[in-house]
Amino acid sequence: MSTTDLGTDRPVPPRSRPDRSAAPALHPLMLRLHFYAGILVAPFILIAAVSGGLYALAPTIEQLVYRDQLHTDATGPAVPVAEQIRVAAGQRPDLTVTAVRPAAAPGETTRVLFADPSLGESQRLAVFVDPVTARPLGELAVYGSSSALPVRTWISQLHRHLHLGEPGRLYSELAASWMWVIALGGVYLWVRRYRTVRARHAQARLLTVDRTATGRSRTLGWHGVVGVWIAVGLVFLSATGLTWSRFAGDNIAELRAALHWKTPTVDATLTGGGAAAATGHEGHGGHAGHAADPGLLDANIARIDPVLDTAAAAGLTGVVEASIPARPGTAFTVAETRQPWVYGIDSVAVDGATGEVVDVSRFADWPLAAQLTWWSITLHMGIMFGLVTQVALALLAVALITVVLRGYVMWWRRRPTRGSAWAVGRAPARGALRRIGAGPAVAIGVAAAVVGWFAPVLGLSLLAFLVVDTAVGWRMRGRA
Repeated sequence: MSTTDLGTDRPVPPRSRPDRSAAPALHPLMLRLHFYAGILVAPFILIAAVSGGLYALAPTIEQLVYRDQLHTDATGPAVPVAEQIRVAAGQRPDLTVTAVRPAAAPGETTRVLFADPSLGESQRLAVFVDPVTARPLGELAVYGSSSALPVRTWISQLHRHLHLGEPGRLYSELAASWMWVIALGGVYLWVRRYRTVRARHAQARLLTVDRTATGRSRTLGWHGVVGVWIAVGLVFLSATGLTWSRFAGDNIAELRAALHWKTPTVDATLTGGGAAAATGHEGHGGHAGHAADPGLLDANIARIDPVLDTAAAAGLTGVVEASIPARPGTAFTVAETRQPWVYGIDSVAVDGATGEVVDVSRFADWPLAAQLTWWSITLHMGIMFGLVTQVALALLAVALITVVLRGYVMWWRRRPTRGSAWAVGRAPARGALRRIGAGPAVAIGVAAAVVGWFAPVLGLSLLAFLVVDTAVGWRMRGRA
């Protein structure tokens, strides 16, 4: 523990100094874990924070960058959606239409979506059509169920895997796996420090910074206070980020399936058998529709307007995406899309020949866990509250960056003032596990093993830390 008051440079009177032997045994362990995780994992968290802050603002950025494709100044009644689709199909006769996102409000454009084998996984080609003049306004590749445009897709992939593909996903999983550990450990350490200083009847601050402090104490104050303020947000981002990860994400998916928490889907099968359609997003891989029946597809394009009217009558009145089946026995699926200030999405399957609704999925009927998952993902993506969410996430990213950088500044300021010019701050003392006793040590080991099994990247990196730390300890004892 420091011999100065929390957030100040004033020395603690000797009689007020705490008895180190009375300190809880957990404190040295948490201090050492927080130190090593902060030093070794913080670079990955820093990259995730920078790219995540950009991604939070990406929906607004793409509205500005692609204004010519997303918006139109034409006024008047819209032509039928079927006509808009045919205009887009005339632009790309070499591709198969799979879905359409009709303009939801005046001044917006319609997206006609095509399966394009030349694009990557989960990508489709979108042709943008002016709904009033039926004039094509350009084409762009879109990604995923959110139909992210190229700028947002590039930022998303930077945040997700640094444009390195599957190997790069380990970086984001490492950051997401450790962020909650570092955040909660930091809160524990800061609160304990606050209580210790307050017990001495000295000035102590928990949620505010002492601006009169200088040097390392001032840096520590900002590091601790900002860390406490953003801890809940960091735990949230860590938990939701893991749902997209490679290894922990698979375990989360298996757990949700075992507990029947999976997101419901509508069944688009008109005649028994077959698989359920994934809420109007089949073909998102960009390679579906190669076995399409051209005659059936053309007939279904002609039916799209009545199908959209049926969906609207069923309560789907927001921004929707409608799949256009090109194979027999498959219904249209119309699904609401993630939009700002929309707190749930419904979807329906419609028989194009009869106009009958053959299946419905209501967000209100989803399991609570599925609803919470949808809300958390929408928040993580910066969509739920529009610009409000985007700004909040961007500020959270900036705050996290300052916490990481201040942590490294403290490490540097703790370096020896004599000796090697490359010296840095020393690590907290070893022996924390020995001091807590065999029983608690075994309990901590079992808990770490369980968490490490569920989040393997966290478990393996923790094991690596322990191996390296043990090896360094043996070497130092050998030298002594």
